[in-house]
Amino acid sequence: MKKPSKKTLHLFRGIVKLAAPPPKLTVSEWADENRRLSPEASAEPGRWRTDRTPYMREIMDAVCEAGNEQIVMMTSAQVGKTELLLNITGYFVDYDPAPMILIQPTEGLAEAFSKDRLAPMIRDTPVLTGKIRDVKSRDSENTILHKKFPGGHITLGGANAPASLASRPIRIVLCDEVDRYPVSAGTEGDPVSLVEKRTTTFWNRKIVLVSTPTTKGASRIETAYNSSTMEQWCLPCPSCGEHQPLTWGQIKYENENDRVVSAMHACKSCGALHGEFEWKAGNGKWVARQSGKKVRGFHLNELASPWKRWTTIAEEFLKAERGGLELLKVWWNTSLGETWEEKGVGVEKDALVKRREFYRREVPDDVLVITAGVDVQDNRLEYEIVGWGLEYESWGIKYGVIMGDPGKAYVWRMLDMTVVDASFYRADGSKLNVMTTCVDSGGHFTSQVYRYCKKNEHKRVWAIKGKGGSGIPFIVRPKRRNAEGAWLFTIGVDAGKDTITSRLTVKKEGMPGFCHFPVNADRGYDEAYFEGLTAEHRVMRYTKGQTTFHWEKRFSGTRNEPFDLRNYATAALEILNPPLEELKKQLDERDATPKPVPSKKKKAGNVSKGVEI
Repeated sequence: MKKPSKKTLHLFRGIVKLAAPPPKLTVSEWADENRRLSPEASAEPGRWRTDRTPYMREIMDAVCEAGNEQIVMMTSAQVGKTELLLNITGYFVDYDPAPMILIQPTEGLAEAFSKDRLAPMIRDTPVLTGKIRDVKSRDSENTILHKKFPGGHITLGGANAPASLASRPIRIVLCDEVDRYPVSAGTEGDPVSLVEKRTTTFWNRKIVLVSTPTTKGASRIETAYNSSTMEQWCLPCPSCGEHQPLTWGQIKYENENDRVVSAMHACKSCGALHGEFEWKAGNGKWVARQSGKKVRGFHLNELASPWKRWTTIAEEFLKAERGGLELLKVWWNTSLGETWEEKGVGVEKDALVKRREFYRREVPDDVLVITAGVDVQDNRLEYEIVGWGLEYESWGIKYGVIMGDPGKAYVWRMLDMTVVDASFYRADGSKLNVMTTCVDSGGHFTSQVYRYCKKNEHKRVWAIKGKGGSGIPFIVRPKRRNAEGAWLFTIGVDAGKDTITSRLTVKKEGMPGFCHFPVNADRGYDEAYFEGLTAEHRVMRYTKGQTTFHWEKRFSGTRNEPFDLRNYATAALEILNPPLEELKKQLDERDATPKPVPSKKKKAGNVSKGVEI
């Protein structure tokens, strides 16, 4: 075969070169070439320039990386996260058509996003205008929440509307403000998981999660970010050149009459102070803190934003600091893009352990009434007996455990002897019985609890059922017997725990609500008891878009029965509602009454048997 000439080879290479596909366009390249910012949605309308927000380039282009299915962006406000979503949307409409869905926290917000952000982008970006018809054209394939284009479609939905999340196969999922999503989409479960299931048939699927974070431990975006590459936008120090993230802790500002006149950032390496524009003039780069992760995650704060001055951020901090924790939390989330860690409202055990006292008598003299709480576990009953004085001053009398199967009668007989029928004596000889006992019916032995309480209601033994949540009163008295014939009281456990915690923080003996605990070894108030008593703290959470407070365990696996039992014994006192002041008055009057002194008689010489001497 004749060898081809150099001319033939040159012509062949030219043909191959002409037939080869052009290099694949990235999202940032598409945006720089085609995207137009709308005047009603941007302070800088006109052509999009990625160089204006250089940190956005790698985030956008991560969507085009082969094998990278998920991108996470945990961010503050004012850094361009909405424009990120719009650029990704425009790219897949024009350059790489695919079925898409963009999820907002609610369906109402999805409609607003469609009208206020998506529609203006389509109108003002020429390559998109001809591909998606205007809603006013009365095209049935184009509505506010669903738009078709050649090769694909985009659905806009709310995380609160399960129908929009599970209606059709999706290749591109864009989730905005995921920390504001409800816990469940109706009764269908987690909205993010629900919509991700629609992508399983696509080998080249992309899932983008974007949000300002909320509370540590309850933040979807933080959870996703912590499982990613955890990248930070780092700028070089103008003095030493070391790349580092801009952090609030390194900002040094001067304040004059609540007006910040200057703000500088200190280098964490050399300590040099430089101003905002010196730092932002450097060539930044993304630095990963976790390698080998399939998910790429990015964190940004307002200190990197071209639209927010550091002096303004500092002034907003001062304003939030003066306004209290709620405003400071908002500033922390929206300016720093970081989760707010709830320290919680609770009590530390060490101080309670140290203030235990020795009881010289079975019951201290200031105790006027005794109540008890009983917790039913699968293999035991736990109980606490508490004494009460004026103004809710309390004394722990006994904390104990009755081992045995609560399904057996002998366990309940032991409860009779140990708690319900027990008697206690003060130093002055006064005998006190347990006046009211509350028994939790929420476990696996509900029927046994009902039968026991019904049998002993003449001793004021009541079945209770705890109900968590804000706004629920501590005691809800039943209007009639339940199906088992027992009186069932509903206990607002959060309200009770709020009250107990408030009383545990009272430090001065004799003050209203002060709590006494014995150091006597046989009373059951060891360190394990106090670990259980302080096992929970109250934290703030966002539930269905609303701020709520919940009592949660500080650490998983910690026993909290002592906290629950003190709650039940407190509920018993509230149900009994004794006239403590009147009881105190009666006891004082009795003690003040002179006692007859026995007469002394001289001993007779001969005393007959039986005569009192």
